[in-house]
Amino acid sequence: MMKTDSQYDVATVTLNPAIDLTMTVPGFAAGGVNRAVQTLTHAGGKGVNVAAVLADYGFWVAATGFLGRENTGLFDGLFERRGIDNKFVRIPGATRTGIKIVDPNTGQTTDINLPGQEATSADMEILRQQMRSLDSEWVVLAGSVPPGVPAGVYRDLVVMLKQQGRRVALDTSGDPLQLAIDSGADVLKPNVAELSDLLGEPVATADQIVRAARSLVRRGAKLVVVSQGAAGAWFVSDDEAVLAKPPAVEVASTVGAGDAMVAGIVAAHLDELDLGDCARLATAFSLEAVGRVGAGLASRANTLKLAETVQLARAGEAICI
Repeated sequence: MMKTDSQYDVATVTLNPAIDLTMTVPGFAAGGVNRAVQTLTHAGGKGVNVAAVLADYGFWVAATGFLGRENTGLFDGLFERRGIDNKFVRIPGATRTGIKIVDPNTGQTTDINLPGQEATSADMEILRQQMRSLDSEWVVLAGSVPPGVPAGVYRDLVVMLKQQGRRVALDTSGDPLQLAIDSGADVLKPNVAELSDLLGEPVATADQIVRAARSLVRRGAKLVVVSQGAAGAWFVSDDEAVLAKPPAVEVASTVGAGDAMVAGIVAAHLDELDLGDCARLATAFSLEAVGRVGAGLASRANTLKLAETVQLARAGEAICI
């Protein structure tokens, strides 16, 4: 495994994990009778997915957050299989189930997300202590905030981690993202809809996306990545803006594609890649995610091969290989 001077390369934090029940339903129609041709159940949550992908790539990963004591088995099994150090804080109750309905005819995924298990202020203090004890170069904070936890939690956690000299990637939305913008996270990864919501105005064209992302850079982020699904993703720093355009691929599920991209961004930084190569690698991670159901990578070699198929353009330029 790759090693840095830290005990772990990366620690991921998932405050609101879920057991993902993924149903494949050809021709899914709301309000009608639908028949699933396949169902899969696996441990999920954005930070959990990030941890699984990074471990598959070869990094030494710890994962923490909250898990309900009543149903930890799927998570324990995942972490053991992937060689991820399980540092989750157990709280009373059961971890929520999230329903994913995948329509292979359209390539669309419908999410039904439950609110999650409530965490108390005492639970949060135990988690903070756990996070302080995890020696890692990078920390990924990802996902929604469970009941009982203030929306400003990510802002506070980023400040705490930066004071420890850690590098932080943040992937969340809504009020938790809004409140954390000025906290100094190194990487922010909103999708284009989340960016529009964050700024309170439509963000659609390339110029609008780059200007909006750069406004977040001016507020403290070093890199803002704006994902647009099949249209690619913009990678924007204070002096560069790169569009990574993936090739057309057969989509098995879009679940976890954004999480895989976050993992790829962190992997690229650990490997000290420049922005263009970071964009290629992160997009390749996402391509692997849409080609399968469940988080993970086929192999490091396959991911690097996929990265070679990603086209790049700088702001104002045509797509180039």
